[in-house]
Amino acid sequence: MSEQTGAPVVVIGAGPVGLTAAAHLAERGVDFAVLESGPSVAAAIEEWRHVKLFSPWRYAIDSAARRLLERSGWIEPDLAKLPTGGDLIDAYLAPLTKTPELNDRIRYNTQVTAVTRVGFDRIRTTGREAAPFLIRLADGSELLASAVIDAAGTWRKPNVLGGSGIPARGEAEAGEGIAHALPDVLGVDRDRFAGRRTAVVGAGHSAATTLLDLGQLADEVPGTEVVWVVRGTDQARTYGGGDADELPARGALGSRLKKLVQSGRVELVSSFRIESISRADGKVRLTSGERGVVADTVVNSTGFRPDHDMVSELRLDLDPIMGSTRALAPLIDPNKHSCGTVPPHGVDELAHPEPGYYAVGAKSYGRAPTFLLATGYEQARSVVAALAGDWEAARDVQLDLPETGVCSSNLAYGGTADEAGGCCGPAPQAVELSAPTSRGLATGITGGLLTVIENDTTKSSGCCS
Repeated sequence: MSEQTGAPVVVIGAGPVGLTAAAHLAERGVDFAVLESGPSVAAAIEEWRHVKLFSPWRYAIDSAARRLLERSGWIEPDLAKLPTGGDLIDAYLAPLTKTPELNDRIRYNTQVTAVTRVGFDRIRTTGREAAPFLIRLADGSELLASAVIDAAGTWRKPNVLGGSGIPARGEAEAGEGIAHALPDVLGVDRDRFAGRRTAVVGAGHSAATTLLDLGQLADEVPGTEVVWVVRGTDQARTYGGGDADELPARGALGSRLKKLVQSGRVELVSSFRIESISRADGKVRLTSGERGVVADTVVNSTGFRPDHDMVSELRLDLDPIMGSTRALAPLIDPNKHSCGTVPPHGVDELAHPEPGYYAVGAKSYGRAPTFLLATGYEQARSVVAALAGDWEAARDVQLDLPETGVCSSNLAYGGTADEAGGCCGPAPQAVELSAPTSRGLATGITGGLLTVIENDTTKSSGCCS
């Protein structure tokens, strides 16, 4: 960390993992500021507040955050219940921002566009570690930081629909014909999908969640048609472990989707790698070789990836495949690991050649779709301990993650890790298999959740949960 005095530690992102870092910084008496690009706390999760998480409350609350909340008279939710994204904000994250330790430390509508060192580009070395970080904001203003904890998540950078990792021909021009992952099909977005034909692209739990909602909508509104488009040949990974899953809510998600496909209410189009996208007469056409899929709306549920552009002048050691740190990559590789088999890791595995900069949460996992909120909480705790000089605590990393059927990473199932788009989170909770309230979760989203993800996330914005 920079020896610069007077500059705070800056946390980028006020999602679950960013606020966990803030809570630990507050407890250790380290000066800090939190920068949130959205207008309110966990703005990425706000976009999927209708989605129920896989894990109950007991796994969604960080220990330091709980201590701050309890001192403010907070009433803890029922730890056995499954929260929605909205519950996570309203009953936990929003109250946390109002605690005396955090309430004046968070800046909203504050978009970070670049992080560098004062007076140093990526090439210059001598004196580098003593220089503070320089953070430039979208409005042109700048601030200094002694260290940076990047919990920006991945929700704002979805993977492309193109089957080769780059945008399909015409994808950029498809515009409003393509919807972001996890639309509120049964709520505010209902009119967009009711009585219309929708193609959902992706093989992860965000896709499964949307497909189930569309299936329910089709039962309610005649003329609603649903197509599921995947690159793989076998959907066993998406269907998951069913009753064997250690998270029954997630197992129910896969089981219900399998029944929906078998009933014919969802048309499955497999081995379909999107090469081009076009629009005509209000319809979107996806093309793979000689095959085509036509729909009114295409939902992109292909997962997320980190955005490293804003830190391109920092010295990062990124794994060329995962996009995580090189040390973390083999521990989270979805070709070898499920969510529940990721080994304990903390500050040492998250360190870059740029001292004082750490990506945590869904962003730390790069393009691996197996992030858990619990993992992000422990990452944040470890990093903050290191920044406070408590290396013994920083390296005492504790993770207790369950093996799960749904989070299998066996690529023999078909598809790709990116297409899986997130998958996990721990904790058992009985769920009625046919209950429409078990609208599962996707991840990869945002900011990262032990219970959902956007890769952020959460949907954090990533996030398995």
